[in-house]
Amino acid sequence: MERYLAPSLAVDWPGLRVERAEGARVTAADGRVYLDFVSGMAALPLGHGHPEVVAAVREQAERLLHGPLGVFYYDVLLDLAEELAAVLPGGIATFFFGNSGTEAVEGAVKLARFVTGRPMVVAFRGGFHGRSLGSLALTASKAFYRHGYQPLPGVVHSRFPYPLADGLAPEASVAAALEELDALFRHVVAPEDVAAIVVEPVQGEGGYVVPPRGFLEGLRERADRSGALLVFDEVQTGFGRTGDFFAAETFGVTPDVMALAKAISSGLPLGATAARPELMARWPAGTHGTTFGGSPLAAAAALATLRVLRRERLPERARRLGEAARAELWRLAGRHPGLVREVRGPGLMIGIECASGELATRVLRAALERGLILYPAGPDGRVIRFIPPLNVPEADLEEGLEILGRAFDEVAGRP
Repeated sequence: MERYLAPSLAVDWPGLRVERAEGARVTAADGRVYLDFVSGMAALPLGHGHPEVVAAVREQAERLLHGPLGVFYYDVLLDLAEELAAVLPGGIATFFFGNSGTEAVEGAVKLARFVTGRPMVVAFRGGFHGRSLGSLALTASKAFYRHGYQPLPGVVHSRFPYPLADGLAPEASVAAALEELDALFRHVVAPEDVAAIVVEPVQGEGGYVVPPRGFLEGLRERADRSGALLVFDEVQTGFGRTGDFFAAETFGVTPDVMALAKAISSGLPLGATAARPELMARWPAGTHGTTFGGSPLAAAAALATLRVLRRERLPERARRLGEAARAELWRLAGRHPGLVREVRGPGLMIGIECASGELATRVLRAALERGLILYPAGPDGRVIRFIPPLNVPEADLEEGLEILGRAFDEVAGRP
């Protein structure tokens, strides 16, 4: 069957053939059960097949499968928009619904260019914003993603602070990044030509790189001075992953526009470009569109997901469990000096940076052999993503940590 799938899609780690999944566990075709701490690439905040999400989708399927939005309106999407507005920061309360993260980013850039009348966008090295051509122009986590698709015009890239890789204290790393951005404005692109500054509050694919708060504050200040819009790509950080509903709250910096997807709908295709009503009102009918965006099924899943996240206070739980998990990961890594360079990330968005990509790959394999699915990040694959569901049972979390500790031991050669 795999011969019918494009290699660009189908060849990836670990390539398991899976028959079913529930909660934090998946069952492979050979019957083996694995702990899944990839969580659908952070798209499953409630794990696989949460019963309330499944029930909501089943009920909606019996009522209305497809709109399209604009031709029809349906209560489930209007209810979702109202509940999203209640949890988003800074008066962001109007939405263009699409199908994915890359579409949410595309929408944010189109909105910014249209309402400002400006042609250029600033993004950052290490950032990942999708792989359609518009969002790919922003993506700079790996040159490989851009190879074969150049030219990708309209975007300039600046430095993202990465204290460990920079070899600098956090404050110095922020200062260096902001100095490069200011130099970019002096020498490469005039601030008055910039429609938007687009940034992941925590870089995902780029290596789970956590900027000091001062960097995002600096971007907010520069956007305000120049008249550019500040866009947060919260496709991977949103909906509780960082220990707050959104990383904007974690860092105390409010953007003008947000790109939302992944965890919004527990695995069904949905994304949203979100902005304040007065900004979205300047983007008139027909300037953007979609056939399947805001699907009734995806909206039902999203509404159920959001209600569970709020009722069970899962962002707060992610913050608490994340603190404990990082402490244990540091303890496990400390048994093998030289294997792990850093454990970082807010909430349950944890990156484990190994000394090399080769060592990280060996850890991933050793963990998989013991029944734990993890996934790499970073330009050379040296970072291991540790992203269990936000409602992961504590016993499962402990089991996953124990497996990872044994994987460290194996790779380090400890009996």
